[in-house]
Amino acid sequence: MTLIRSWLTAANDPACPFPLNNLPCGVFSTPGTAPRCGVAIGDQVLDVAGMEKAGLLHLADRPLLQAGAWNPLMEAGQTVWEKLRSALMGHLREGAETQDQLAAYLHPLSAVRLHLPFQVTEYTDFYAGKNHAFNVGTMFRGPENALPPNWLHIPIGYNGRASSVVVSGTPVRRPWGQLKGPQDEAPRFAPCVRFDLELEMGAVVGKPSSGPVTVAEADDMIFGYVLLNDWSARDIQAWEYVPLGPFQAKATATTISPWIVTKAALGAFRASTPAREKPLLPYLEEPRPMLYDIELSVELAPEGSAPTEIARTNYREMYYSAAQQLAHHTTSGCPMRVGDLLGSGTISGPTKDSRGSLIELSWGGKEPLTLPGGATRTFLEDGDTLTLKGQCKGEGYTIGFGDCTGTILPALADPFAR
Repeated sequence: MTLIRSWLTAANDPACPFPLNNLPCGVFSTPGTAPRCGVAIGDQVLDVAGMEKAGLLHLADRPLLQAGAWNPLMEAGQTVWEKLRSALMGHLREGAETQDQLAAYLHPLSAVRLHLPFQVTEYTDFYAGKNHAFNVGTMFRGPENALPPNWLHIPIGYNGRASSVVVSGTPVRRPWGQLKGPQDEAPRFAPCVRFDLELEMGAVVGKPSSGPVTVAEADDMIFGYVLLNDWSARDIQAWEYVPLGPFQAKATATTISPWIVTKAALGAFRASTPAREKPLLPYLEEPRPMLYDIELSVELAPEGSAPTEIARTNYREMYYSAAQQLAHHTTSGCPMRVGDLLGSGTISGPTKDSRGSLIELSWGGKEPLTLPGGATRTFLEDGDTLTLKGQCKGEGYTIGFGDCTGTILPALADPFAR
């Protein structure tokens, strides 16, 4: 697919993350106004809630864009998703006669505040990147036992906290928790020392289920994708995760990018999952490519310093697609709801500079990262700002997600001191 030209000239720049091919869905506000649904185009955000209210968008027999979140639109189904995209294409395409009508509904992206784009109903995080799972497993169990026996057969995940999900730009407070080093006789209650990021993608469920679904049906249920940083307290996790897996170590915050890039916008970038080392059970087999060729990177900026890229990888490195994860999630009869969020698991490539977490980049703290100016990192320090970036490169255009950013705040004073 080539660039679809718009009468907004900024949207035709090959480097612009928000061309007409994209039309990502977000929620924004301007000074003195409530958050409302908008779509990014060029260097502007289009107030689609205002357009619907004025009668310039008619999508259903009831308003779908007035709730300050995209859940009602998602719940209306794929036909309405396609109707909205087609209507916006008609309004914004080069040569459209609605340019003057839309002027009142355009706001510079630089002048708006962005909010969570949807109400997160439930949050499940997976462990579905093979390079990451092998690296972490090697650190703790050696390469011969790096992957658990079930890993090549099943997308492993855990139920996280929907309340932990925040939008890009929200500061993240260093957590307290129980810590116990290998030489300690007993745990202590203290601020996390080994605080980490995890570079992930998040799939946004736009259609509910009431029973098991196929992988193809699961793919149809996905409305779109966001960048996701699954902040992780490695030292808290090391003490708590046996026998039931992550708990408080993953409950501090989960940052997502402010724009949902719809599945329709990503269609030209589909990619296949890798060849299987062991055959999957039939219910997990994919009928068509269900990953995406999305270039991903991580930048780290110490307080007062410029950002440095510390990792670069691609979403196509995943061993299980979001559709496979979602299909597996439903096998027990677990109902999926509109607004459910599925974290992909850390996305790491095969080389050191493509590892999507600091525990891998510093190999558990044994190989510190050296930043420009001489600063080093094994894990995150107070004041550090982490930024995840993602893009697809088409013929003369770019599909972007908006940055996924968070800054580490110092831990609170002892919350239980009396």
